[in-house]
Amino acid sequence: MKIYRSALLRFAPDGSPVYDSDGLLAVAPDAKGQERVVAAGSWQALQAQYVNQPGAALIDLPGRLIAPGFVDMHIHYPQTDVIGAPADGLLPWLEHYTFPHESRFHDRAYADSVATFFLDELLRNGVTTSLTFATSHPASVDAIMHASQQRGMRMMAGKVLQDRNSPDGVRDDTEQGLIDTENLIERWHGVDRLGYAITPRFAPTSTPEQLRGAGELAAKYKDVWVHSHVSENLDEIRWVRQLYPQARSYLDVYNGFGLMRERAVYAHCIWLDDTDRALMRETRTAAAISPTSNLFLSSGYFDYLKADAAGLMYGLASDVGGGMSFSPFRTMQAAYIVGREQHSKAGLSLKPAHLWWQHTAGAARALGLEGVIGNLQPGCEADFVVINPACTPLLARKTQQTASLDELLFAMIVLGDDRLIEQTIVSQAK
Repeated sequence: MKIYRSALLRFAPDGSPVYDSDGLLAVAPDAKGQERVVAAGSWQALQAQYVNQPGAALIDLPGRLIAPGFVDMHIHYPQTDVIGAPADGLLPWLEHYTFPHESRFHDRAYADSVATFFLDELLRNGVTTSLTFATSHPASVDAIMHASQQRGMRMMAGKVLQDRNSPDGVRDDTEQGLIDTENLIERWHGVDRLGYAITPRFAPTSTPEQLRGAGELAAKYKDVWVHSHVSENLDEIRWVRQLYPQARSYLDVYNGFGLMRERAVYAHCIWLDDTDRALMRETRTAAAISPTSNLFLSSGYFDYLKADAAGLMYGLASDVGGGMSFSPFRTMQAAYIVGREQHSKAGLSLKPAHLWWQHTAGAARALGLEGVIGNLQPGCEADFVVINPACTPLLARKTQQTASLDELLFAMIVLGDDRLIEQTIVSQAK
């Protein structure tokens, strides 16, 4: 057993923060060798019970904060090198940068090299779980799954399905793409900490036949994820309306093919209406909010007020490479700005602890992994970060003056980046 002593942040089932300025986190392997949280709470209340256990190793981290590992609900690992590419909007950005770059992932050696860098960058930024797009090439899935398995990371990823309106090099064949998807599900889903995601790129790049086949696979393999994009950009929505005129809305395209259910995650969800939001709630479909990407591509803003009123499940996502940073702190900063713009009209703003929850326990709930990841309550897998609130002179000066948890978290959200992450620890089965 390992006993960590530091400040400690975790979340109650209702999403409220639980904080101990002098905390104890006890971690030990379960019967299968998977490290899990045994106890979490105040040092004073728990130290007599755990510190003196035979073989217990004490790790004292004065001045540090232990918090759940961050969960990134939507990211594209093949777009690692597309970050910062200038474009006039989503569709030109895909055409000029994303598709040409993704065409290189047929080469397994190249895919391995990007996957290695990508995962190292996630861990450097404190991200311990992500729902990740690969490319249309099966080799790209094998690369990210193998690299994640080597690191003991929890990872959900999938081969992109795109059999039309896509250039040579990334366009797949309708039937073969579905065969490849099923083969990859059988190969990777449920192996160690890995999960598969059925991944239509977005409705415009899939024929009805491909989406129908994806829905059939989603019905056959009920515990895999479904991962795609919806209602990000107004030009995209007009395009979908032309391609699928029978659908009530962009989101309804996916619903018509059986692609809305628990463990279905749709990125962006900006231009939804009330009927769409009600449909997401009823089907337990979740939204991945990507504020830096939405700002970068001028797509629009996720509507927190209407999402909360509808009872929508959601969590935060970097959306690299449309997103501008791997850092959860940059994502939370942008989410605060977007939320502030909307909430200010009602005299409200997003609370710092709620922003943090969106990137940890809230994202885990939206992914169907509540109580497994994204938190440090007993029984959770022991994925966590060690944060140094004094990692820069400005942060040291600011955090020394904070008088509440909200002030501490907000200082790190506004002023923080990857330098806050001193260690990232994943619950790897031994």
